[in-house]
Formats: sequence, C-alpha cells, structure tokens
Amino acid sequence: MKEATTDMARILLADDDKPTRDLVRRALETDGHQVLLAEDGQEAWSAFAAAPLSFDLIVTDIEMPGTDGVTLAKNALAASPSVKVLMMSGFNEALERGRNLAPARVEVLAKPFTLDQIRRAIKSVI
Repeated sequence: MKEATTDMARILLADDDKPTRDLVRRALETDGHQVLLAEDGQEAWSAFAAAPLSFDLIVTDIEMPGTDGVTLAKNALAASPSVKVLMMSGFNEALERGRNLAPARVEVLAKPFTLDQIRRAIKSVI
C-alpha cells in the first residue's frame, strides 16, 4: 500500500504562547505549509472571517484570553464546511471541550508535545 502524501495546506495558527506558536509554525513551514499566525482567538477569527474558504486547517490553543479556541473553532466550523481544526491544550478539561465539538472535523493534542507529535497530528487531520 502506498503511503498518502500531504499536500501543502493553508493553515491558521492561533496561540497566545509565543514559544509554542514558533515551534508549531516551524514544524508546519518545514513540511511546506503556508502559515498565518494569530496571537489570540479574536485575531484569528478576524483573519478567518475575512476569507473563510481560503484556510484548510485551524491549529489553535484552547485556553486563550478573550476569544478562546473552542469559540474560534465553533465559529469557523459554522462558516466553512471544509475547514478542519486541531486544538491544543495542557488542561484535560479543555481537551474534553475540544473533543465534544465536531468529532469528524476536530482533533485534539495534549501539551506539551514534541515536534514529531505535532507534525503527525497535522498530517492526520489534513
């Protein structure tokens, strides 16, 4: 069986933690994806709402000030039928909130994670 290859995706990355944002961005760009960064859910929603059909994937922290990742994901899933979401958190309760959204289109990843773990998670979602 031939292994599936991942095409380049346009990804919106939202995380209020700069080191995590930089780590994930680096992993995504190394794999050839185009990444737009947002420092919080409100900034991410503004970017997404301006062109909802142009993103293949949203990678978001769940716990962020202002608009959290769950609200961002709900709004994005309602606005774009094709977008996928990968939600990240270091808190079990937050991961459960993410899992309960739309299981067919949302995956969750526990923090902390390695570069290999985030890259595998992205490939499985796309």
